[in-house]
Amino acid sequence: MRFRYATQASQGARNYQEDAASVVEGTGSLTAVLADGMGGHAGGALASNLACKFFLHAFATAQGSAPEKLSESLELANAAIAHEVHNTPSLNGMGCTLIGAVFGGDGVEWVSVGDSPLFLVRDGEIVVLNEDHSLAPEIDKLAAMGRISWEAARNDHRRHFLRSALTGGEIELIDRSHRPLALRSGDAVVLASDGIHTISHAVIAKVVSAHGEPAAAAAALLDAVQAVGDTAQDNTTVVVVRVDA
Repeated sequence: MRFRYATQASQGARNYQEDAASVVEGTGSLTAVLADGMGGHAGGALASNLACKFFLHAFATAQGSAPEKLSESLELANAAIAHEVHNTPSLNGMGCTLIGAVFGGDGVEWVSVGDSPLFLVRDGEIVVLNEDHSLAPEIDKLAAMGRISWEAARNDHRRHFLRSALTGGEIELIDRSHRPLALRSGDAVVLASDGIHTISHAVIAKVVSAHGEPAAAAAALLDAVQAVGDTAQDNTTVVVVRVDA
């Protein structure tokens, strides 16, 4: 099994970039990480870049199974943020979301914190693989129970509030794959920051399915986000991994 990948990023309507992403190739394997920073321009950018750097270093040097290495890498990325805040108290409050994914012969395994989505696109269909640690799912539950309207749920300004993030303290919620997710030739896995939510899942599936080359798919996703014309568009970063037999 061979993995081809590409990474693309856009600042959107912001004049700064708080997202970070990086990929490391191995022999028949791939490790990808994406982080979306928070805590102001300087703090958010620093947190996301620190998290990616320390996550990948830890994964490369850790021992044990993939799930054990993913968990250790997450903890060390969080510890790196804690160390930076301790040394520079003015950075208190900075943090980031994070998705770390490892691809190999058994498929893909991941760990994630926050609201950055991990998608599988297969045969024109799309599935979200990880949990959303923002308030959006909780607000949607209230709508499903009839306690608020769906319109109120969609327009609730709290939808993007995070219930869990890497801030150097205790991590409230962590999503982990329970076993490797087997992949097929032609599958695409997309790691993205939450700026991607400007476009629907159906659009993401259509765009990725229409472009076999990861670089073309990544560029087309950012073009689709930009085409919406959201004047408050967040940073958007994607890592597209295409699977070949």
